[in-house]
Amino acid sequence: MSESWLNQKERGSPLLMRLITWITLRLGRPAGRVMLVPISLYFLLFSRRARAASRLYLRRALARKPHWLDIYRHYFCFSATILDRLYFLSGRQDYFEIDVHGVEAIQETLRQGRGCVLLGAHLGSFEVLRSLAVQFGEVPFAILMHVENALKMNAIMNTLNPDLANSIISMGSPDGLLRAREIIESGGIVGILGDRTRPGDKTLPCEFFGATAELPDGPLSFASIMHAPVALGLGLYRGGRRYEVHFELLADSLEAPRALRREIIQGHLQHYVSRLEHYCRIAPYNWFNFYDYWAPASR
Repeated sequence: MSESWLNQKERGSPLLMRLITWITLRLGRPAGRVMLVPISLYFLLFSRRARAASRLYLRRALARKPHWLDIYRHYFCFSATILDRLYFLSGRQDYFEIDVHGVEAIQETLRQGRGCVLLGAHLGSFEVLRSLAVQFGEVPFAILMHVENALKMNAIMNTLNPDLANSIISMGSPDGLLRAREIIESGGIVGILGDRTRPGDKTLPCEFFGATAELPDGPLSFASIMHAPVALGLGLYRGGRRYEVHFELLADSLEAPRALRREIIQGHLQHYVSRLEHYCRIAPYNWFNFYDYWAPASR
């Protein structure tokens, strides 16, 4: 799985990306969304591997054989959330209708002065979560993430919001974990997308839609070492201008004797995956891992 997504080249012309950005921010979101139709159709027709992965996933999430329209909706939902990032990064989140659920548990944790690991996924929009940071008060906030496969898009996003670059900690950077540790110790939030692995990552097998998938144990191991609570955070796109943001406290503490730590992490990681499956069934077109997510032996 780690090789599958890292070997995917970032597709799309930087000129086209800048054009869509200009149209969306100058002429409005409806004008930008018009361009998503031919773009989604293009990828539906010509991205063979991603299309096969979409079909494999949707067969599980929809519990039926997906049609071409389902795969198109999958691509369009992905494109729509990327387009909406332009608005969120430009400080225009008031344009959207955002329903927030479960934020009180995180607010209470932060009021106690404890830092928190916010565990997300490539499900919906993580950007909508960051736009709600004001609800957490004046606390440090950073995202520990992989940046290798979206350099073109990230360059455009950083021009819209220069502060964004300062809030992103690159996975694998020499001082990445040290910076993340400092934020946790200062009572802040470190967001991590916990559903992709890099080569060399330690993984644990989890049951996801009735089959085995290997997920990284790094995010939960980091939380365990930091004695930090772990919360789930997902921003589901629900069509039109509507988003649903869901927070859940997954673990108040992952403290455990060293001999039992991996077993404890395995249980919490499976709980995380089970919640992902729950939300994938609620909003199946929001899952944006366009590669074969399951081990071949599990099919």
